[in-house]
Amino acid sequence: MIGRKPKATRGRGSFDPLLDAPAPAIEDCTEWIEPDGLGGFASGTATGINTRRYHALLLVSRRPPTERFVLVNSVEAWLEIKGGTARSGATYPLSSQRYAPGVTHPLGWASLSTFRTDPWPVWIYSPTPDVRVRHERVVRHGEPTVLLTWTLLDPIQNATLFVRPLISGRDYHALHHANASFRFDADVWGGRVQWDPYPDVPSIVAVTNGDYDHRPDWYRSFQYDADRDRGQDCVEDLATPGVISFDLSAGEGVLVLSTRCDREPKPWTPRGALSLADRIREAEYERRKTLASPLVRAADAYIARRQPTSDHPPGTTILAGYPWFTDWGRDTFISLRGLCLAPGAERLDDARDILLTWAALVSEGMLPNRLPDHGGEPEYNAVDASLWFIVTACEYLARAKAAGHGKPEDRRSLLKAMDAIIQGYSRGTRYNIGLDKDGLIRSGVEGVQLTWMDAKVGDWVVTPRIGKPVEIQALWLNALHAHRQIIGEEHPAFSVGMDSFARRFWRESRGWLSDVVDVSHNPGQIDESFRPNQVYAVGGLPLRLLDEAACRRVVDEVEARLVTPCGLRTLAPDSSGYRGRYVGDVWSRDGAYHTGTVWPYLLGPFVEAWVRCRGSTPEAIRQARERFLRPMLDLLWTDGVGHLSEIADGDPPHTRRGCPFQAWSVAEMLRLDRDILAIDAGAESRSRKKA
Repeated sequence: MIGRKPKATRGRGSFDPLLDAPAPAIEDCTEWIEPDGLGGFASGTATGINTRRYHALLLVSRRPPTERFVLVNSVEAWLEIKGGTARSGATYPLSSQRYAPGVTHPLGWASLSTFRTDPWPVWIYSPTPDVRVRHERVVRHGEPTVLLTWTLLDPIQNATLFVRPLISGRDYHALHHANASFRFDADVWGGRVQWDPYPDVPSIVAVTNGDYDHRPDWYRSFQYDADRDRGQDCVEDLATPGVISFDLSAGEGVLVLSTRCDREPKPWTPRGALSLADRIREAEYERRKTLASPLVRAADAYIARRQPTSDHPPGTTILAGYPWFTDWGRDTFISLRGLCLAPGAERLDDARDILLTWAALVSEGMLPNRLPDHGGEPEYNAVDASLWFIVTACEYLARAKAAGHGKPEDRRSLLKAMDAIIQGYSRGTRYNIGLDKDGLIRSGVEGVQLTWMDAKVGDWVVTPRIGKPVEIQALWLNALHAHRQIIGEEHPAFSVGMDSFARRFWRESRGWLSDVVDVSHNPGQIDESFRPNQVYAVGGLPLRLLDEAACRRVVDEVEARLVTPCGLRTLAPDSSGYRGRYVGDVWSRDGAYHTGTVWPYLLGPFVEAWVRCRGSTPEAIRQARERFLRPMLDLLWTDGVGHLSEIADGDPPHTRRGCPFQAWSVAEMLRLDRDILAIDAGAESRSRKKA
């Protein structure tokens, strides 16, 4: 077997020049993720123990970015040392698994000394002071491929590494159990091993410089603690077809896992496997050097390629979050402003492709809120997604014009989609969505959740918000305003709606905005719940809908009652029905989803409103960065490492919950950092001279 000692020029050095914060300590971080840009990814925990059904080494999308399969869940790895040394006959585990009922074995995690995610996940195991092994996992962008390597950092003779792949071959939402249909057969051709666990599942190809020994077996009762804590089934069985051994004394051990089944003209050799590993590392190192900050690197994870089908056009898309979300309309348009349009993080080509992809899906004046994971018809069940599209598309067109980007036909396609949405809402469309005589948009029918507060369990819609929700009016009026800026004509409902909004939602004696008026389509009935949706009337959108004094009062009330270090609560703690912890089974969690749970992304519109009310001065921007943005950036190094979570508990200590890698949480912080709270060095200098 041929090995190779690592070279300094192969991306082995620190990646810290791209980061402005230190790597987290092992005990401070939980999960990492490495997306492939196609909807697939590798993910896991810092300790190496899988705690979710979604944690896997090779999780791929058969129809990017959907139809995801977990192929290789994990590996067992252990080091054996034989021969004439004091360590002769010693065996050191380099992995850990959790088994029901809560047993951890082996104890590889106990020898972890270092864990980093730059430039990709790296572990250093130190079972003794003079035995250290570095383990790396690198996902190749644009390919369903992950590279695993193991390297001895100390000169040790007769050291053999054994790696046992643990395989399922299942839908990524499901669990796997021992069965007679699993195919353990291995097609071995040199250093290439192929497994085909089930007929309708992608093949698994391994390229290695190790030696494969076929030893089929079942490993049973893996336990996923995070799934258990969410009230879900949490135990599964995994198959292991064999063991791969490496002579680490001779050099690095390489294992490439992929769904690429093409055979080389001749069998893979150990040298060829090492060369492949070099190419993967070097390409990824060069690509990641272009991602200029932690937020920009995080943003890159959510941009994915969409494969054309008979139902959906090709193009680029935004994944709402990992590990369980795909592309959602509402999330896409909110996230796009930060991920693709924020200064210094511009991806105008991606923004254009994403918007054009969705523009082709307008139906009856609506855009879908969700594209199904396994084909079928898009789900047109959101009142806000289409309005967010207009706001975001207009921002793209303005930035594209300033940058000389795009083509006239792109502009025509986007304007056509915007016109169709405005006409559809004006005439009336699905779910009683339509323009009322007061210039505002009504929406809603029993049993359907249309706003972003869309939790539903069975027939229970937790926050139905039927009538005229406050943020829908802010979006509608901003959409009309942005559209007018592009075409130069004002919609007749705009001035009527602006007058109606202030008159119907604002209460001078109270100092904040109602959440819904004309509740359940009953004229004059008002829901005065104190919620964060009102911030969109004063921030987060181009046009504020209240005068300066009223805006300041709204911002002050929201800051006092809803703002936390992790984002905004969805209901004030002194409100009836407030629930401060997002825990328990599906009913319990969804019941708390929008009744007190904190959402980080809402900090974006709030902070924009906060600095607006203070004149957007350099001093206000500096204060906002320190008071609001800095605590959020500190969270990049906890939980989902390098990312921000979907939600957090409303009650202290605001434990992060839900999806650990959320697009709009990252996007809104990037929008704040690069746009709303960008510090103009020239303005600072002028301000200091005046002082």
